[in-house]
Amino acid sequence: MEQMDLNKRLMIAIALSFFILIGFSYLFPHKQKSVDSNKTSISASSTKAPNVSSSNNLEGKTATPTLPNKEKKVVASLSNSEVLATVSTKRYTLKIDKLGRIASAVLKDKKYRQDDGKALDLIDPKHTRPLEIRFENSKINNEAFKVNYIASSSHIDAINSSVTLTLTQKLSNLTINKILTFYPDGHYDIKIDLDKNVNYFLTSGYRPIADKSRYMIVRGTLIRDAEGIVHTIEDGDAKETKTFPKVSVLASSDRYYTSLFYNFKNPFSVIVTPTFDNNPLPFVKANSSLELSGYVGAKEWKLFKKLDPRLTDAVEFGWFTFLSRPFFKVMLVIYNFVGNWGWAIIIFTLLVKLILFPLSYKGMLSMQKLKDLAPKMKDIKERYGKDPAKMNQQMMELYRKHGANPMGGCLPMLLQIPVFFALYRVLLNADELQGAPWILWISDLSRQDPYYVLPILMGITMFLQQHITPNTMTDPMQQKIFKWFPALMTIFFLTFPSGLVLYWLTNNILSIAQQMFINSAYEKHKLKLKEDNKKEVNSK
Repeated sequence: MEQMDLNKRLMIAIALSFFILIGFSYLFPHKQKSVDSNKTSISASSTKAPNVSSSNNLEGKTATPTLPNKEKKVVASLSNSEVLATVSTKRYTLKIDKLGRIASAVLKDKKYRQDDGKALDLIDPKHTRPLEIRFENSKINNEAFKVNYIASSSHIDAINSSVTLTLTQKLSNLTINKILTFYPDGHYDIKIDLDKNVNYFLTSGYRPIADKSRYMIVRGTLIRDAEGIVHTIEDGDAKETKTFPKVSVLASSDRYYTSLFYNFKNPFSVIVTPTFDNNPLPFVKANSSLELSGYVGAKEWKLFKKLDPRLTDAVEFGWFTFLSRPFFKVMLVIYNFVGNWGWAIIIFTLLVKLILFPLSYKGMLSMQKLKDLAPKMKDIKERYGKDPAKMNQQMMELYRKHGANPMGGCLPMLLQIPVFFALYRVLLNADELQGAPWILWISDLSRQDPYYVLPILMGITMFLQQHITPNTMTDPMQQKIFKWFPALMTIFFLTFPSGLVLYWLTNNILSIAQQMFINSAYEKHKLKLKEDNKKEVNSK
């Protein structure tokens, strides 16, 4: 049996997993297709999908016939003359265009800013806008994009109380009323009334385009059906039109922001069509009056929980949502107690260490024993190398005699893999960390350390942890990989969110303390064994 340090090999496997799942996506991010200055991302995939005529031409001067698969796109910039109404709440300022759509959503909180410091607008004029209506009948659809709405007011203030805005569009043979009630917390109710039954589609719009990071972020459409099952269609994965008959939540989202509809009492039907670059574009299908609630803004957990706890399903953490969600809830409880997200991360990391300590203790003791047995294991390999069966038998006898378990240190490390990636998703996706300070120079845990202090300290502590951890690795290639692992991790973490680096740094410091305690305990254990052996010899 070839001597293997399973724990170290597993650590290398973790490192490779990290580089594949995180590093590769950071160095080689998914390329976003550019939008032609004369195009927008609107499409249709069949006659059953929404009619797609010139939907982003605000002036309504251009209408193109419905195409069976992909369509021509038209873009127009937003000017003051094209704003039909302005809505102010505590969280944002919305602008409604002349086709009754949300053409701008500027967030008021100072933490929601672009890199240049300008206010963040979640609506990109190049893409399909929330509250747009399309009709199955192409004749009605073409006319609808030429006739402007009339608003009951040009400006409403919903900062202190709810306010209703009515938008009316009168076509040749059809009248459409959009009755919008806005609330101070940012959510709104929408009721659509038609004076006759006509098949139409209402969209929550193309997802907000506010995050341009290179991380592995869930971007696309999330659908929660009436049974509570969550379906996610990420950007690039919308290859064909899909229908969801009973939906309670429809959300078009990027990293921190979303445009969503919801109705838990009366589920609605949703059709998701692919855009020209295979990104999802969702529509609610109806043929008469329609009532929904909606929201455009940051994915704030507390707000969603207040509106309806089921809305928190719209806060998606990717593959590890099943772990990330409870982790985030625990961190939220800690934050509510300490009032600082940096300390909440540190305390949570300490709790994880304490929970895993019994397993880690046994595993690290086993590693110490294997280190001491390394010379004997090498001798067995040299003596019985040509007889694998005999060598395995001798190895197992050696393990049994000294109470060593070659797999003893694997379980704690295996448990750390999902814990790390779940926390990675929380610290990367949680809107609450945006603009959240820790101490001194760390003023935003969602952004990188401006002076690289945390990642450098992380690399140093990782090297120290590696230095005091038992190592029986004999393969030269493994030794090189393991030796350079701290340096590689430091390079990757230089531009990572400081909240994530803080977690890893804290984990390293606690691991060092844990390893030192176990090393000391093991030395005392060996000393006691020696004394017991002496007493046994003397007694004979």
